[in-house]
Amino acid sequence: MKALIVYYSRTGNTEKIAKEISGNLKVDIDEIIDMTNRKGIIGWLRGGRDAMKNILTEIKNKKNPLRYDLVIIGTPIWAGTLCPAVRTYLSKNKFKKIAFFCTFGGNPGKSFEEMEKLSKKPVAKLGIKDTDIKKGTYKGLLNDFLKKIR
Repeated sequence: MKALIVYYSRTGNTEKIAKEISGNLKVDIDEIIDMTNRKGIIGWLRGGRDAMKNILTEIKNKKNPLRYDLVIIGTPIWAGTLCPAVRTYLSKNKFKKIAFFCTFGGNPGKSFEEMEKLSKKPVAKLGIKDTDIKKGTYKGLLNDFLKKIR
């Protein structure tokens, strides 16, 4: 099975998990670039507002998801929902099979349900708290997720 990891990361947490999944599965990886400036406090505030209002954004990425049997999509959770860049990616693309993962400070809210509405039912879902990433205590959750998508 040919798989692709696609992710957006503002602080590096989602990127860390994306790279770990890619390394474990030995699959391609593609970063979503948000063309809206999300840096600093103003970018953080704008990002939260755009996420809450389900606003789409201009994005760039390199790989065509239809060339893959499975696309694993990663997002940070902003204001209790998926970030605008991933919302846009899901809105613009079609997929054969998908899986979702997210990183968050509080909780993922209804993010997985929103992602499913924008695309299709995932074969697996993974949510990891930022504190677990910092402590390194997420490995069991990650291994369970990897078993489901292998």
